[in-house]
Amino acid sequence: ALKLIPGDSNCLVARSKCYLKLGDTENSLKDAEASLQTDKTFYKGLYQKAETLYIMGDFEFALVFYHRGHRLRPELQKFRLGIEKCQEAIINCVGSPSSVKLENKKGLCFISRQAESKKANQNLQFRPTRDQKRIKKQKPVRNPRTEKQLLGELYADKAYLEKLLKDKDLMESSTKQGIKVRDLVLGGISYLDKRSEFWQQQMPIYARVRERKLRQQKWTRNKKQKPADVVRHIKKSLEDIDMSLSVDCPEESYKKAKRALKMIQEWPDEEIPDKKELIGTLHSCIGNAQFKMGQLEAALQSHRTDLENARQNNLPEALSRALENLGRVYFHMGEFQQAVDAWEEKIPMVKSIQEKTWLFHEIGRCYLELNNAEAARTYGEKSLTSADEEGDVEWQLHATILVAQAQVKSENYRSAIRSFEKALDKSKLVHNEAAEQAIIAVSELLQR
Repeated sequence: ALKLIPGDSNCLVARSKCYLKLGDTENSLKDAEASLQTDKTFYKGLYQKAETLYIMGDFEFALVFYHRGHRLRPELQKFRLGIEKCQEAIINCVGSPSSVKLENKKGLCFISRQAESKKANQNLQFRPTRDQKRIKKQKPVRNPRTEKQLLGELYADKAYLEKLLKDKDLMESSTKQGIKVRDLVLGGISYLDKRSEFWQQQMPIYARVRERKLRQQKWTRNKKQKPADVVRHIKKSLEDIDMSLSVDCPEESYKKAKRALKMIQEWPDEEIPDKKELIGTLHSCIGNAQFKMGQLEAALQSHRTDLENARQNNLPEALSRALENLGRVYFHMGEFQQAVDAWEEKIPMVKSIQEKTWLFHEIGRCYLELNNAEAARTYGEKSLTSADEEGDVEWQLHATILVAQAQVKSENYRSAIRSFEKALDKSKLVHNEAAEQAIIAVSELLQR
């Protein structure tokens, strides 16, 4: 099939599943990543990549992709289950959050297994000897303020390492290479102590203060000469913002987006070609973070700002994004008619069949809540048609259930029973036992 249609996403995911069953995780990951080349929002590829990373033991990265899939398709149970099993696996590996409290000022959300391994290898050369440990115990206490000025951003790292030393269970554990965690932590602290002593000798505090002022003055002089650097920084910040949201750190995502928004607003429009587009994107990011934090009114305002910005500056993609987000917020607020209005306006802007399937289904759910059975059935059938076109059995199941529910609402019980029977067949195909039991129960009730 791939020879006939090279790069077909569904075929790549199918082959990736086969590789994973065979235990060939390397090729499974390659196919999963290849399925996302043309469409980063292809949820089957996101799920397969997350599953492969989970099997490989990269729980943190797997969690990122489970969260991305969940954000795109919140109604799919498999993404929620993936998030839960990843979080459980991470806790089993490193302990519960109460046992290790991160207080990094830069907002560390997760540490990848690869990064941990790399850090461990780097710290091997700083592994302390017994004499070094004895010297460490005897060293005089340095003024924390002075040490903070000497270490700069690294001061938070040292404070974090010192807190880790208090966790006795963690200190007694070892890495895969057989190295004691205590030795690595002490090695890191020893290295930072040596660095601060070196910097103190090379450049005293008064010289460091003066250099910082000169650096700030230089940055101010060059500020208007390099707007491209600001754009690159903002775009890099957007990646960090998205990552923070993916790993369930909405507060951190919100703070980063607000800082980036403030930075770009200070620049003249003519110096930043994509300024309006970037501002809209940041308002969207802020709204998504507020939504995750449960601040629905604030999220609504942020997405409205994104919508107004898109209309004023003729940004079709941003307009589609804002309407989708507004609909989602309205739906969770129980404002179903407003959700319908936003999502129906978005329909002509939809490009992919997958997005159409989801959108028609959500509009149908809103009409069901509004007791408009006929409109709910119509949109359910539209969603089913799109799911059939895509060959997506999971969405065929959801759409068929929606049609059946609409038929029950309009008291067309015979048609509803037939629809539920079709849904039952779909649930068996995707091995959704919960849906299967629920459909059987409803069907038996209707037949009475």
